[in-house]
Amino acid sequence: MKNFITSMLGAFVALVVFSTGAVLLFIGFIGAIVAMGQQKKAPELASGSYIVFDLSSNITDAPPAIDFGELSAGRSDVLQLRSITRAIRYASNDGRIKGILLLGNLSPKLYGSGFAALREVRSALSDFRTSGKPVVAFLEYATTRDFYLASVANEVSIDPYGLILMPGLATQPIFYAGAFEKYGVGVQVTRVGKFKSYVEPFTRTDMSPENREQLQTLLDDLWGSLISDIGKSRGVTVESIQAAVDAEGALKPSAAVKARLVDRVVYRDELIDRLKRETGVTSPTESFKQVALAVYARTVVHPPVATGFGEVAVVYAEGDIVDGEGDTTEVGGAKFAREIRQLREDSAVRAIVLRVNSPGGSATAAETMQRELRLARKSKPIIVSMGSYAASGGYWISAYGDRIFAEPTTITGSIGVFGIQFDIQRLANEHGFTFDTVKTGKYADSLTIARPKTDDELAVLQKRVDWIYDQFIAKVAEGRKLKPSFVEEIAQGRVWSGTEAKKLGLVDEIGGLSEAIKYAGAQANLGSSFKVVEFPRSKNLSEALAEMFGKYAPASLRVRSTGLVGQIVDQLEVEFARLRALNDPLGIYARMPMDIVVH
Repeated sequence: MKNFITSMLGAFVALVVFSTGAVLLFIGFIGAIVAMGQQKKAPELASGSYIVFDLSSNITDAPPAIDFGELSAGRSDVLQLRSITRAIRYASNDGRIKGILLLGNLSPKLYGSGFAALREVRSALSDFRTSGKPVVAFLEYATTRDFYLASVANEVSIDPYGLILMPGLATQPIFYAGAFEKYGVGVQVTRVGKFKSYVEPFTRTDMSPENREQLQTLLDDLWGSLISDIGKSRGVTVESIQAAVDAEGALKPSAAVKARLVDRVVYRDELIDRLKRETGVTSPTESFKQVALAVYARTVVHPPVATGFGEVAVVYAEGDIVDGEGDTTEVGGAKFAREIRQLREDSAVRAIVLRVNSPGGSATAAETMQRELRLARKSKPIIVSMGSYAASGGYWISAYGDRIFAEPTTITGSIGVFGIQFDIQRLANEHGFTFDTVKTGKYADSLTIARPKTDDELAVLQKRVDWIYDQFIAKVAEGRKLKPSFVEEIAQGRVWSGTEAKKLGLVDEIGGLSEAIKYAGAQANLGSSFKVVEFPRSKNLSEALAEMFGKYAPASLRVRSTGLVGQIVDQLEVEFARLRALNDPLGIYARMPMDIVVH
């Protein structure tokens, strides 16, 4: 036994030494790369260059948690929405830029690359095109998201063996109830609102009629907005677009040309040769004059010099709202509230723009956040810009904004509350585990997962859910200056598109983040040129490494699989992240019904 313990300790020490050495080597390696990156100079921008907008990334509202700018060779897995739109509009007046080339395929992750964000990118591309410079798009395998962006181009080309997969919109949630029943996991729910269907995957094996109704209406609104935008850009009717996608499902190049969705069929090399001629490149070994959008945005674009004093702070609430600090993909209630408190006490900050891209989450955290926003509103304007999602808890924190902007494809509303309680009694018992209890009061063990809740315990939880729902209704009525009875009528946990939300008074104006920032500056009397600061800011690599150890590695540092395995792994990561985000101390949530992932 002694020899065994000695051997085990020796192996453990060896493992620690090896791990420490590996970590030090990793830090040294990264440090060397950073040092090399910092020695690089900004690339020279040749006159007559095209900006290459490689869509092969995830477009997020907030800045990336880690700034890999120094290490990037022009392509980034994450692009920030505002960075993209500023760069494109800056390029409109840059005499060195001849045009923009779009290619590649978007890689949506969590709440990134949503249709509301893409509409803002599309608007910037449209402004660029209006300046007289061409936007050229090259498609190979294009999804609805890809084509929605590409359709704004002056010229859309497709590879002879390419495809446009734009059959329409669909959402296909996973239902856990059958698996929970099989493995002995108990679920009990309390909720308010007949459309509040987030709990359905845990209690049903299919959608309720109410949920199916609201999702059908929502998808119809979103799809109608998308093909309307596409039709205007391509000079075709929405009816002809619908007829083409219904007839083909996946549009081959010839069908896409016939439907006037695409201008011509060319190979990539043929397009490159043409761009070489346009940019004056004659060498057979060189490509056309170009600069990657990520590089252009980072090294060339400079914000306008502020003419007055004061700043507009853009605060991003992107991801699930959770209690506490949250991680890089979540909105931690405590962390967010602390940030708003610092901004409201900062005299240099004259207005705050709250950018929301969240389906909600913890009701406790949402109220913590809203409290600080209400306090800040007493001393400076609070303008809300809704991204692709601003539902339930996302709407809770938005309700008191002085003005709310949304896109037609924003998913918002979902004014409702639910509680969800799990127990593992049957699962544990079937594997030989049992529980026993000693307590000092009737409800002392009411939050246990060792058994189902009693009727009395569920009644207590239902009262709490009912009370929070009443508070939600009252807050929306007060913040939006609507009658409580009307809010009650349009609430019920139902989601709405941005277009419908404006008709209902839940939103003030259709517009994007840039419009919200401009409005905030005007409300703060800052003139037409002012400084914009963003929170949370990106961390540089050394800061990120300092935080990383002791925590799990962020997604941006992990090696990703592709193909079928990659899709399965990514889907499982998303589902587990959603379950992990259910951390409200009372198990009560203001969250969007189910998880509306639009394909």
